[in-house]
Amino acid sequence: MELDTKTLRMLVRVALLTRDYAYAPYSQFHVGAALLTAKGRIYTGCNIENAGYSATNCAERTAFFKAVSESEREFAAIAIAGGKKDEPADYTPPCGICRQVMAEFCGPEFPVILVRSEEEYQIYTLAELYPMGFSPKNLE
Repeated sequence: MELDTKTLRMLVRVALLTRDYAYAPYSQFHVGAALLTAKGRIYTGCNIENAGYSATNCAERTAFFKAVSESEREFAAIAIAGGKKDEPADYTPPCGICRQVMAEFCGPEFPVILVRSEEEYQIYTLAELYPMGFSPKNLE
């Protein structure tokens, strides 16, 4: 699926809006993600913190797990917006665990859009953010 300007802007907007749903009482750092499937459906995710910090789930993984739990397996792009609650978003790259989840389902050219605002965003490939990532191909 080609990532056209209209689709890109929609993903950026949805990621920014989804930030508002984050449950982040400890860090106050709210992250929203908008994951586009190859079929054109968007799955959203927000970070969900937990007092036992290791039980926290990131926005990106929330979106991927929602999609996979509904039988989606092919993805076209993800937009990620994060920042302190009630402050403008800043460029927020995915953590290492989220990059590993992306490597499970997406190829090295998978677009990862880091969002600061509707007008300001940067697009990277998964390979740029996760060079030499471990993927299912390593197990073949």
